[in-house]
Formats: sequence, structure tokens, C-alpha cells
Amino acid sequence: MPSHSSSTFDSLSKSQDLSSAIQSATTPSQISSACASIETFLHSHSPDQSRHFFSLAFPTLISKLFGFDDSSNAWILHRHSSADGDLSQTLFSLLSPSGNLAAAIAAVDRLSLVKYVFPAERLPHWTRSFLSDTDSRSLSDLCPSLFKPSPSPSQIQFNVFEYFFFWFAYYPVSKGKNDNNECVSVNKRVKKFRLEDWTNTWTSSIPGFSASSSSKRCSSEGKPQCDLYTRLLCAYLRAFVPSYDFHAHQPYRTSILHYGSGYDSSVSARAEFVVNALIHFWLVDNDFSPLPASVCRSLRVSFPAGETPPPPGLGEVVRLFVRYLNLSTVATFRENGGGGECGTPWWRALEGAKSKDLGSLSSVRSLGCWNFCLQRPLYRYLLRTFLFCPMAASVKNVSQVLSVWVGYLEPWTMNADEFSNMDGFNGEKKEDSVPASAGDGFSPQWQDYVLSNYLYYSSLVMHFIGFAHRFLHSDVEVVVQMVLKVLDTLTSSKELIDLLKTVDSLFHSKQVGSGKAMLNNLYRYVPIIHEQLQDWEDGLCETDADGSFLHENWNKDLRLYADGEDGGQQLLQLFILRAEAELQAISGDNLVPSLRCIDSLKAKLGCLFDGHAIIKSLSTCTEPMPHQQSRDEIFKPRRGAGNYAFADVKYKGDWMRRPISNDEIAWLAKILIRLSDWLNESLGLNQAESNQVSSTVSYVEVSADVAAHIWGPYKALKVFLCTIGSWFLFLGAASLGCMRKHGLRVNLRLLASKKFVMVFVLYSVFKILKKLIRSFSGMLGRI
Repeated sequence: MPSHSSSTFDSLSKSQDLSSAIQSATTPSQISSACASIETFLHSHSPDQSRHFFSLAFPTLISKLFGFDDSSNAWILHRHSSADGDLSQTLFSLLSPSGNLAAAIAAVDRLSLVKYVFPAERLPHWTRSFLSDTDSRSLSDLCPSLFKPSPSPSQIQFNVFEYFFFWFAYYPVSKGKNDNNECVSVNKRVKKFRLEDWTNTWTSSIPGFSASSSSKRCSSEGKPQCDLYTRLLCAYLRAFVPSYDFHAHQPYRTSILHYGSGYDSSVSARAEFVVNALIHFWLVDNDFSPLPASVCRSLRVSFPAGETPPPPGLGEVVRLFVRYLNLSTVATFRENGGGGECGTPWWRALEGAKSKDLGSLSSVRSLGCWNFCLQRPLYRYLLRTFLFCPMAASVKNVSQVLSVWVGYLEPWTMNADEFSNMDGFNGEKKEDSVPASAGDGFSPQWQDYVLSNYLYYSSLVMHFIGFAHRFLHSDVEVVVQMVLKVLDTLTSSKELIDLLKTVDSLFHSKQVGSGKAMLNNLYRYVPIIHEQLQDWEDGLCETDADGSFLHENWNKDLRLYADGEDGGQQLLQLFILRAEAELQAISGDNLVPSLRCIDSLKAKLGCLFDGHAIIKSLSTCTEPMPHQQSRDEIFKPRRGAGNYAFADVKYKGDWMRRPISNDEIAWLAKILIRLSDWLNESLGLNQAESNQVSSTVSYVEVSADVAAHIWGPYKALKVFLCTIGSWFLFLGAASLGCMRKHGLRVNLRLLASKKFVMVFVLYSVFKILKKLIRSFSGMLGRI
């Protein structure tokens, strides 16, 4: 007993010293010394003795590593100095899945020696909103693989590994938000870090993570991660998330987990936790429909609708995460021989998995890949980026998100070797069970993948076109390049185009059966696409001034190959016309290369929509006709189009429903738009006047007896007033008929202009001051 008490006191004393050393380490030499001390302590102490380290020093290590108390001195940011290469290698060795720290974490968790309470205010946004109305037990029912039932309903408890990885996943979100806020204001006060908050193992909290904390430096690149973070992310994914099979060899498994064959369930549970943690922090987070609609209905939970874009600055880490998870898709398709037929095990597994919730990935184990758990969160992440991106946001952030989408559209271009050398500093290639991809183009073996992700190739393209129209004026060259990249991906293969068109025609066809077996097999995907469309675009709210082209078709229909004015062909043609006019108006040094991009857009558009008709329509549209010249003037950005738009320009984003501009008051514009809609509907101005004129004219014959009995001044005055009133009614009816005939409508949105409101306010203030001065002068006169 005395020796046990002595060793316990020794570990407690050393843990306190380590916590102080970690807290005071700011220079590379001090950080290296602290890391060496941690390695020595963990190597020389048993798991039972290490509990003091995880109780006292480990939370401080997390805070200093990610810079949550002082982001300017974050250990993970020391990669900016060329002289800190040894420090980066030291930190990677300490945090590596094959290091002593990972082994100690596994040993402590195996004995359940330490538990932490994760602060609720740092959870993903939707979970915070959910916990405000209920307790943690209901949250564990929604996501059982991520949140375990807690003894206290108001607390979220984790073991050491789960606690560390939640902070690891939260770091890019926190840094991205802080960098975004600091670009606006860099004078925020940094909240002091209180070491005593870490002494209670069961009530852990990181003040440095608070919303008031922010970095003292605005990142010029806007990236939420550094090179060390990227390497650690790759190492953790390769160690904890099987990219091919749960039973296949995984790097680090023997050195990290120390599990034999009997621990395969723990390996899969840890993989599910890691994937779900990254999905909920990076992709779901503030989504107003975070879970499938079927799950919400079964558990009778609901979330308020909103218009919140994803957190900024996550494009790079999300791209890496998505590409790694898609390695399992590549391996599965190659293992199953492509799965080109609908009767393959992949199709049957997809049918059985579509009703599963996001928190349970048992279906993923049978599939051997992670694509199913990624489909809905990634789609909504991309969708919310395109729909709700603020007008003042940087297009560069969206371009990073676009690279995530394009990479997801082309899994056949992936190569497993790209992840081989990213989790170490020595360039040593790790063993992996994923077969390398040859980087070939689309082939029939990828048909199942395209069809199970069909909305990425169809509906999401339409939402992206709406984004391109809204942000064309911000950086026309970048937006044109983005649209060209998407069209280049969709038209990379003739087989892919034919497949997309065939499924679209089957989606809109009412005939269930067909004489061709291939069409019957493809038709089996149509109910799945219908269900995905309703679920993945669930909760989209419809506003009058967001500039979307798809108000009437959200969550209902596919419009990429539609023939109407809101179809993909017409909207892309309109985008090309606007982009060409904008580039010619700028007339910069890059005009010739930019116009070449326009020509490439036309060629890709012709390839996507039956080339001959499209090229002909584009050539006729560019003729210098007077009417077309007026149309070009209407769609030139930064120039007022007014209310003189022609009747044939009837697209969903008309002048009254354009996006809110900087010279308008947003809430007043929305009210005036609704009032204008009500007036137009009440007065019948939304319907064109009939061209048919009645051939018969009715006359009102006045009897001579009646006319003879009109006498006296009262009767004469009454007749006069009725005559005046009838003339006013006639003029009003004639005006309404003229407005219907020429397609004119009431548009009160002009009154929402800041200039008009300012003039009105100044005039009102002037009148009030004038009355006050008169009243004050009158009072002085009486005195």
C-alpha cells in the first residue's frame, strides 16, 4: 500500500508539473521539451497511473495544441516557419496513431478509467438546438454511434479518444469562423484561459473554445488547417477508418488498438464514430434538416427551417475527407466487378440501406464502403453553399466547395496512391488494401454509382446554375471557370450523357413497363430518386428575394433537361449571354482568354443538350437585333434595368425578385414584394389580357319617362357624381387593361431603396423639427 500510494502521488505530482510545462511552452524548444516529457511519462507509467495525466495535463495539451486560449501561439501553426520542421515532426510523432500517446489512450479507455464532459456549446449546431429542448438520451437515440447514453441527462460524456477527436474535428470549424470574423474586426478581446477549470475530470470545459476567443491574425489564405493538421487527418483516417474492408489489414492497427480478431466490433464502432464526428462537425453542423425526414417522423422530432450556409473555410479538409471515403467506393466497385446491373449485391444492399438513419452504419459494413452515409450530408452541404451563400462572401470559398463536388462526381479518376505519403514526414509508403485506380474515365461499371447519386448530376447542377447567375457580377472570370468545370465533368463521356438523359426521361415518363430490359432495370432507380429528392432537399424555405430560379420545383422535379424557361438549357444559354456581355463591358487584359472560355462553354452546352440545335440557337441569339440588344442591357450587372423589361423575358428571377442588393433594405423589400404580389393577384395583372374582342356591343336604352322625371338640384347632383365616378372607374379599368395587355405589374420594391427611405426620413424629420420650432416659438411669444 505505501508503494502504491507513493507511485500515485508521484504520477499526480508529475502530471501537475507536465500541465504547467505545457501551459508555459511557447517557443519551439520549449514545445519539443514538453513533448519529450510527455513521451517519457507515458512510457514509464502504467495505464492506472496515467489517469492523472489525462485528468490534469491532457486538456491543457489539447488547448495549447490547437490554440484555443491563444491562437497566435498554437502549436499546430508553427509550420509557418521553415525552421520548425523538426518541431512538426516531433508533434506528429507525439500525436501519431502509432505513438505512445495513442497507445496510452487505448489502454485507459479499455479500462474506462477517465470520462470527460464535453461542453454542449461546442457541439455541432443542430445538436445544441436539440439539447435545448430535450436531453442527451434522446440525442443518443438519433445518433447511437456518436452519442452514448449518459448518467446525467444534461451532459454529453466521452472517453479519452472520443473527447480528443471531438476537439480535433471542431478545430477547423472554430478556426474558419474566427478567421472569417477577424477579417471584419481584429480587435476582439481574447478570453483568458483558466487552468483550474481542467481539474475536474467529469466537468471538463475549454474556455479557449468560447465564441469570444479568436485569433489575432487574419489568414490571408483562409484555410482552416495547416500541413500538420492535414497529415494528422490522413493518419487518423487510415488508422481508424477502413477504406476497403473491416477485416482487411489496416496500418497502425497492431500498434494503436492492440486488438486481435475478437475486437473487430470495436474497430468498426470506432470507425463509425470517427466518420460520424467529421460528418456532423463539417457537413451537417448548422443544417436545418440534419437527419433524414423518415427518421424525424419516426421519432417525432422536428427542426425549424432556415437559410444558413455551412461554416466557411472547410473546403480543403472536406475535400480530403470525401476523397478518402470514396476510396472504399472505388474498391467496392472493382471488387464487385463494377456492379453495372441492378440485380447485383450493391443494388440489393442499397435498397435495404435506404431506410437506415445516419447514426447507424450497419448497412455500410455489408456494403464495404462509406458512400451511403456520405450521400445526404454532403449533398445538403453543397446545396446550402450554393443556395444560401451571402452576397458579400468570397467566391474562393465556393470554388473550394466546388472542387469537393467535382471530385465526388468522378470517383473513377481517383488513385489510392495519393494518400500513401500524406501521413508521414519521411515519404515512406504505407501498406494499403485499396487497389490503385488507373484513372480511367467513365465506364458502364460505374452506372450504379451514378444512379445512386443521380441528384448530384442533375438537381444540384440546377441549383449551381442559380448560384452562378447570382454571383456572376462578383467575379465573372472565376464564375465562368466554375461553370465550365462542371460542364466539362458532365460531358466527359458520351456514355455518361446518354445515361443521364435516359434516366431523366424515365423519371418524367408515366409508363412503368417497357420492351427493353435495360430500361426496365433503370426504371427501378426512379422511386429511389424520387425519395432522395424529397428527403435531401427537405426543409428548403421559399423566399421572394433570394434570386432562385427553382421556387416552384424545389423538392418536386428534375429540371436539367426540361424544355421550359426554367430548364437547364435555357438558364445556361442565358448565363452565357450575361457572361459574354459582362466580359465585353469589362474589356480587360484577359478578354481574349475569357471569350475563349465562353466558346468552350458553348461547345460543352451543345454536347450536353444535343449539339446542333443548341449551337444554332446560340448563333441566332448573338445577332445584333434591336430587341436582343435591349435584352443584353437588361442583364448587365451594376446597371439598373428598371421596370421596362420586355414581356418575353420571363425567367424565374425577374427584376422584382432579384437578389437583395446593397442599396436596399432587406426586410422592407420582402414586405413590399409580398404586397406587390397581393395587388397583382387581386387586380388580375398576373394574367395576360385576352386578344379576343367581343363582336357585339350592348347599349343601355333610357326610357323617356325616366329621363323626364329627373328634376331638382338633389337629383342633378346625384347624376353628376355618378357620372364622375363612372368616368374614374372607366379610366381605372382602361389602365388595368392596358397594363395586362403590355405585361406590366405593380412593383413597390422601388420604395425599399435606401436613397428613397433616406429622403423620406429626412423629410419627416424636417417636418417634425419645423413643427417643434413653431411650437417652441409660440410658447416663447406667449411668455
